[in-house]
Amino acid sequence: MHLGLLSLPWWGYALVTLGLTHITIASVTIFLHRHQAHRALDLHPIVSHFLRFWLWLTTGMVTREWVAIHRKHHAKCETPEDPHSPQFYGIRRVLLEGAELYRSEARNAATLERYGHGTPDDWIERNLYAKHVGLGIGFMLAIDLVLFGPIGLSIWAVQMLWVPFFAAGVINGIGHYWGYRTYAPNDTSTNIVPWGILIGGEELHNNHHAYVTSARLSSRWWEFDLGWMYIRLLVTLGLARVRRVAPKVRLNPDRAGCDAQTLQAITTHRYHVLARFANTLQQTALEEIRTLRVRALPGLNEANAQEALKHWLQREWEALPERERAVLHQALHASKLLRTIYAMRQDLTALWSCPANSTEQVVKQLEDWCRRADESGIDALREFSRRLRCYA
Repeated sequence: MHLGLLSLPWWGYALVTLGLTHITIASVTIFLHRHQAHRALDLHPIVSHFLRFWLWLTTGMVTREWVAIHRKHHAKCETPEDPHSPQFYGIRRVLLEGAELYRSEARNAATLERYGHGTPDDWIERNLYAKHVGLGIGFMLAIDLVLFGPIGLSIWAVQMLWVPFFAAGVINGIGHYWGYRTYAPNDTSTNIVPWGILIGGEELHNNHHAYVTSARLSSRWWEFDLGWMYIRLLVTLGLARVRRVAPKVRLNPDRAGCDAQTLQAITTHRYHVLARFANTLQQTALEEIRTLRVRALPGLNEANAQEALKHWLQREWEALPERERAVLHQALHASKLLRTIYAMRQDLTALWSCPANSTEQVVKQLEDWCRRADESGIDALREFSRRLRCYA
């Protein structure tokens, strides 16, 4: 006998469950992530409070805690202080116990104090949402039981598990473990799939790490960010205002020299530049590894060396695992070509890593970098140098 106010076919309950969980996902990506953590957009107070209220009902997450933990993740990404790095905790633990890692870090008062600034601190937050996190979850259970009867318990259980698994587990775990990379920030962030639907666009995690304060997570024409579609709808209705989006990469093939505009463009798009460097030089470096194995280092494990080299072209030396650093050290010692590529990458990142230098000084360094690339005798490096001067 059905005991709830609503009687639905089985597929009706499935659709309701998906709808309710999707509202929660939208609340996380729009309110907690893009609005609160990164200030990429402003929300109308009605929308902001509804999403905060919904998260209280369906997750029990405290805004200040979530924001602080996420900001710390970016600040300490893939170091021992990262609250949920699969590189340190292991992919299995982050995927299956992501919510436990979140709760553990939420008890760290220093994290909340340093990274939790700017989050809601009104009466209702202090006296209800943050103080009685279990009350909202219990209220949601009561609503599900009244509306759907006993099956409401199953709907509620799915609601409670959806965000801990997909947001805390999949994004924080798989999003730093498996997928494709459009950009090369100094971490292992990946885009899990190019169509961000199930988790509201958060699947495009590598794009987010490249342009942290962008309200739009998609960057290529074939990528889709459902959260961005919702944001555009809110903007159209006058309920939101976008503050920042990632600028588009623009190339001017007629540019032949370097100036302040070139420097500004490559600094803004530095992770795109580094990804392009890796893609352009990868084949040349891999061929050198094969040559080394035949001539100079017959004991070199080619598969390990190739894997280490791909990671090195994408990340800084210090961010590589110890095993990969050992393999690369061996290869770099034996190859002048690899040492040249390594040195040029280090010098390239130095262009935007020395804020004390004046613009004129850095432009001269950029010009010198392009000259050395042109004179290196490495065709792929010369090709990259020509493209670098086209950034506008």
